[in-house]
Formats: sequence, C-alpha cells, structure tokens
Amino acid sequence: MPEPTRHTRALVLFSGGQDSTTCLAHALARFDHVETIGFDYGQRHRVELDARLVVLRELRAAFPAWAAKLGDDHVLDLAVLGAVSETSLTRDMAFRMEANGLPNTFVPGRNLLFLTLAAALAYRRGLSVLVTGVCETDFSGYPDCRDDTMKAMQLALSLGMDQRFLIDTPLMWIDKADTWRLARELGGEALIDLVVEHTHTCYLGDREHRHDWGWGCGQCPACELRARGWAAYHGGVST
Repeated sequence: MPEPTRHTRALVLFSGGQDSTTCLAHALARFDHVETIGFDYGQRHRVELDARLVVLRELRAAFPAWAAKLGDDHVLDLAVLGAVSETSLTRDMAFRMEANGLPNTFVPGRNLLFLTLAAALAYRRGLSVLVTGVCETDFSGYPDCRDDTMKAMQLALSLGMDQRFLIDTPLMWIDKADTWRLARELGGEALIDLVVEHTHTCYLGDREHRHDWGWGCGQCPACELRARGWAAYHGGVST
C-alpha cells in the first residue's frame, strides 16, 4: 500500500453533475494529485455514468494544467444499494414528500456507503482527502448531507482505518447560485460552459431538452434547483 502524502492527494466523489464537477475543479486547484470515484447503484438517471466520462474528457482538454494532476477514475458497482432502496431515484415512481418530512428522492445510507467505500479505495491508493459535494443549504433535507454527518464520518473513518482522513465539503454552506459563482472563480467562463453543456443533474435522465442552464426535463427537483440557481447567478442575488 502506498504511503499517503498528508492532504495533498485527494479522491473526489464524482457523479458527473454540476456539484461534483465544481468540487472536482476545486480539488484540482487545491491538491497535487486528484482521482475520481463514481457509483452505479441502479439509479434511474444512469445517463450520469456516461456524462461523467464526457466531463472528465472535456476537463482534461480545456484545462491542461489540471489534466496533469488528474489521475485514475474508478467506478464501483453498488447494485445492492438500489436493491434495498424504495426511492424515486431507484424505482419508477413519482417524486413526492414522505410522511417523515423527507423527499422520496432520499436514498437511505447512500452518502454513508459512498464515503466508506471511497475511504477504502483512498486507503489503498494513498489518498488522504475525500472531496464530496454535500451541502446544508440546498440539500433537500437529506440528513446524510449535513455538516454534523460529515464530521462524524470523518472521525469514524479515521479511527476505523487508523489513518487520518479529511472530508472536504467545499459546497457545504453555499447555495446553487454560489456554486455557479465558485465554478466561474475556479475556471472562468470555460468551466461554466463545460458545466452547462456536459454535466448531468436531471433525476429523470433527460438529455433531450436543452435549457440555458443545461440539459434536463426541467420539472424534477434537481432541474428546478439548478434552474433557480442559474437564474439567481445571472441576477446577481442569492437563492
């Protein structure tokens, strides 16, 4: 097992969406070596697995300095998560709020499992930073996106693997408009254009309808959130 260099080598949880692409740019601007990991868990919007490869290709082409830092991409098969999840992201059902106050887009344990497996891979690869796009501002109430959850996971993973991991959450306290602004600060209009054209957010996997903010159905919660953020970003106000 390679010995990790403390906090200079990172693994980005990368879905190919707006948030994780912005997090990847953040990591490439900050760390010396960056790898990516994605998960196939039977999501309805499986098109994101294709989109993420396109984003990686376009990112390498548009930003040569970042390409020199960008290492291997990894995809893990997590079909078991889809098998145990009765949610609108893993089943053909309408989006709605549940009796517990959470949207049925919440996949229980998803981020906890993602981080655990990412840490296991990072341990083997000599990577000490896990970068994830979780956020308390635009998080739809998901409990596994909270800052407290991330702090608890960082402690548990560090103790359980006897290696100090850092969970980096660059989007934790910003909204979608600020996420667009962060992308512009990191990579200028070239990165904004890349996010618009190549990333995928839509929960229904729609790549047929093109909007100013990118591709998607325009109706699902993810599309609505991205569209509102785009409008606020261009309006110069916070969502």
